[in-house]
Amino acid sequence: MINWIRTAVVNWLTHKRPLPHTPLSDFERIRHEVKACDVILVEGRSRVSDVIKLITQSSWSHAALYIGRLQDIEDPKLRETVEAHYKGKIDRQLIIESELGLGTVVRPLTVYEREHLRVCRPRGLSLSDGRKALAYAIGRLGTGYDVRQIFDLARFLFPWFIMPRRWRSSLFSTRPGKSTQTVCSTMIAEAFGHIQFPILPLVKRIEGDRVQLFMRNPKLCTPSDFDYSPYF
Repeated sequence: MINWIRTAVVNWLTHKRPLPHTPLSDFERIRHEVKACDVILVEGRSRVSDVIKLITQSSWSHAALYIGRLQDIEDPKLRETVEAHYKGKIDRQLIIESELGLGTVVRPLTVYEREHLRVCRPRGLSLSDGRKALAYAIGRLGTGYDVRQIFDLARFLFPWFIMPRRWRSSLFSTRPGKSTQTVCSTMIAEAFGHIQFPILPLVKRIEGDRVQLFMRNPKLCTPSDFDYSPYF
């Protein structure tokens, strides 16, 4: 019964509105200028996208990590991993993303050809750190999507009193979601956290004008954080 309800809610949340008649982004320019480790923000047209945009007060509801073409991946083992999860043409520009109903997958950039997009590029990211971040993201391919966190979002659409207590928000609990599952911005935040590259760190003043940066829980990262971050 619970699985049936979960599937029904997921299907309802992921239903998308039709594409706009006029594209809101210059996809050809994006396609030619995007670089490995760029974060692609997507406005999104589904119900869950609307919830995320409402909660975060932002236009962006989804994030994907650009990894380039297969031949751009120098490490043979990482290239084999990507090939195991992607069966399309080898000259396609690829992204890694975590999406409800799909899990963490690799797909061509063209799946967002007519969507409203924004490119966020990490400032001053070294080549070696970029490779490590991509390796982390590739290593997450095949992991499931954290549906529990989607329920945390879905509950905002329903009156509080009709939601069973066990379905109420666990987003800010000590262990929000299983370690083997993720959501779109969480996976990317973890990849950059793996190389100690900040997104929107907590800033604490320690002495006079001195401050110290603390990494936030990546499970609390939202797509809009990349848009607001001074490091992107």
